[in-house]
Amino acid sequence: MRIDKIDIASNLDNGKCPPRIFLYPPNSQLLMKFVCTQHDLNVNLALVSRAVSTRPTHPVLANIKIAATTNPDGIQLTGFDLSLGIQTNFIAQVEDEGTLTLPAKLLNDIVAKLPSGEITLDDEAGENLVTITSASGRYQVRGMSAEEFPELPSIEQGETNQLSATAFIDGLKGSLIACSQDESKQVLTGVYLKVEPERLEFAATDGHRLGIVEVYPNESESSQMPQAGSVAANTGSFEVTVPAKALRELEKMLGSGQEGGRLGLQLEQGQVVFGWGDRKLTTRTLEGKYPDYRLLIPKQFQRQITVDRKQILSALERIAVLADQSNLVKFSINSTNQSINLSVESQDRGSGRESLVAQISGADLDIAFNIKYLMDGLKTLPTQEITISLNGPLEPVILTPLGGVKMTYLVMPVQLRN
Repeated sequence: MRIDKIDIASNLDNGKCPPRIFLYPPNSQLLMKFVCTQHDLNVNLALVSRAVSTRPTHPVLANIKIAATTNPDGIQLTGFDLSLGIQTNFIAQVEDEGTLTLPAKLLNDIVAKLPSGEITLDDEAGENLVTITSASGRYQVRGMSAEEFPELPSIEQGETNQLSATAFIDGLKGSLIACSQDESKQVLTGVYLKVEPERLEFAATDGHRLGIVEVYPNESESSQMPQAGSVAANTGSFEVTVPAKALRELEKMLGSGQEGGRLGLQLEQGQVVFGWGDRKLTTRTLEGKYPDYRLLIPKQFQRQITVDRKQILSALERIAVLADQSNLVKFSINSTNQSINLSVESQDRGSGRESLVAQISGADLDIAFNIKYLMDGLKTLPTQEITISLNGPLEPVILTPLGGVKMTYLVMPVQLRN
């Protein structure tokens, strides 16, 4: 009789639970063998590897879980770092069912370099020693038992909400850039998401800037929706703050040909699951009340500028090479000449100046910004022309696109010093 102690699933977080013991009959083995294409395995490995920890708290968390089933024939890959989990499925010719885990980086490195065509994976050698066979050669990789791999969190009672994938991508593009990197302000390291039957609202702020995107159904997409005119079908209103790390991975995965489809969302306290096609991403939610960011937006403005977004972005990119550690760029707004003068000065590097034509209403003003924050906002705005609304030299400045997605990018000015 073989006795294996499998304690990772119950002791991974705090070690309070006693170890579980599994008994197997003598000489029992759970063998696995399947044939798939190098392309399918390589693509799906790359996806789930994004959820594998680079500094795992236990060796098994550096692995990818592989499960082969015959009804229907298919392979399921899972990566999980205890906070973010990614799971994918693809079709393969499965000869023997089984489950095991293999080192993510090593497996990725091998499979990515194999020639295109069919490859075979089997653990007939036993002891979790997997043989990978392709037209060019044969490799053996030692893994670990799947019993030690923690299960992805499941949501038993959570209702599945169907969202527009295109609308979700638009919201992420305009909000993720403003998330905080400061872990001490944990709730600000995520995107606040408000889902209503008629719209989605995304918001993120790091205290220096704020990105808000409101997404409504559009004519080109309404025919694809289960309920015409709804961006979030079959759901009521709810709010949740999701870690930026998870949403960046979701944005990459949704951007791979998922535009125009539906994104399933399940939510329970402390956990959210996104699902689409044969893929799933799960992540914890961020606790704490998100600040009332609408209070930061001024009710009215004394000055307004309409300018070509690409022209001002190109000018900023040119003079940014001369910015010093302060990252400061000065705007001199001249309403008489209908122009904006941009300038950067550094004692160590030199200086740079650019001048742009713009439509300006309101009095002249000198104002300064963190050049990186300003460029980040300009890159996310989706239209050719934008509006810059502002008051005094130390009051919030609002950048909005002319047409297209309803987006607001707020950036705080920097105090000018003589």
